[in-house]
Amino acid sequence: SMDGAPTPASPAGLSAYVAVSQLLGLTLLATTGAWLGRYRGGVAWHSPLQFNVHPLCMVLGMVFLQGDALLVYRVFRHEAKRSTKVLHALLHGLALVIALVGIIAVFESHRTKGIPDMYSLHSWCGMAAFVLYLLQWLLGCGFFLLPGASFSLRGWYKPQHVFFGIALFVLSIATCLLGITEMLLFNIRDSYSHFVPEGVLANTLGVMLVAFGLVVGYVLTRDDWKRPPLAEELALSMDFKTLTEGESPGGGS
Repeated sequence: SMDGAPTPASPAGLSAYVAVSQLLGLTLLATTGAWLGRYRGGVAWHSPLQFNVHPLCMVLGMVFLQGDALLVYRVFRHEAKRSTKVLHALLHGLALVIALVGIIAVFESHRTKGIPDMYSLHSWCGMAAFVLYLLQWLLGCGFFLLPGASFSLRGWYKPQHVFFGIALFVLSIATCLLGITEMLLFNIRDSYSHFVPEGVLANTLGVMLVAFGLVVGYVLTRDDWKRPPLAEELALSMDFKTLTEGESPGGGS
């Protein structure tokens, strides 16, 4: 029995991978800021620089915060499930709000400059990612946070939720890569092939986005790093089993 045992530490490898993911995530944000500040004139809202709000918000929301929201269940392995769930939902919610600001920025910037909307592959993938992400968040809150969803319904939905969570994270990173490429071809088409510093910096940002995705993906898919159920969660599911199957409480455990 685990009763009275000290809280087990996180697996050593897990802590190292999570640390690397955070280092990569912060470097991603710094690199995005450096690119926009050094080569694209910086970031401002009501100005010709409004467009630059878009890449910054998308990397912050749809990549860094989304990735961290996915890691919550691995990092807070021994906290109460409810508070971990709330943190997971809050981080995703924050990512959605920041992404929405980024989307508004690009539409307003296009309108001001008379550029057409929604014709590129980047915009199609991006809009799909955002709409599906919002839907995933609403369904997650509905099934797992609000009271009322039955055990069996939650059990049915959970594998869907987990799969689409990882799929949308992958789609978000792929969309960023398309966006970086599009931005470089719009802005430095003639000099890009000469390995100019801006091109090298933006390519490096793309490689780091992939690296962040791989590290987060590795942490999420390692079976032995999954969150172990706490004693009280096991007790709850045993009680539930007792109620539904009429076994004697604690029988055979």
